[in-house]
Amino acid sequence: MWLSSEQTPWSPARREAYANDQDSPATLIAVTAASNRSKADKDPAEWLPSDASYHCAYTATWVGTKLRWDLSADEAEREALLGLAEDCPTTVVTYEPAL
Repeated sequence: MWLSSEQTPWSPARREAYANDQDSPATLIAVTAASNRSKADKDPAEWLPSDASYHCAYTATWVGTKLRWDLSADEAEREALLGLAEDCPTTVVTYEPAL
């Protein structure tokens, strides 16, 4: 079940809009098949790109997507994101709320 931070189930239309979101530049990022397989459905508490120089940009993109779609984070994910934010003091998160 898809839930927002308010824990409200998403309508079929909202799930479709999320799955087909082409209005955000972060929607699709080209990666190798091996990288895609290693990440699977893991959040930043469980997986980060192997290139440490990309961690800040990856984290900003992740948080921007969470904010864009009003998605919640579990405690482990939240703690990981806070730790990453401390390591990225000059990184700015940008997003536009989804309609």
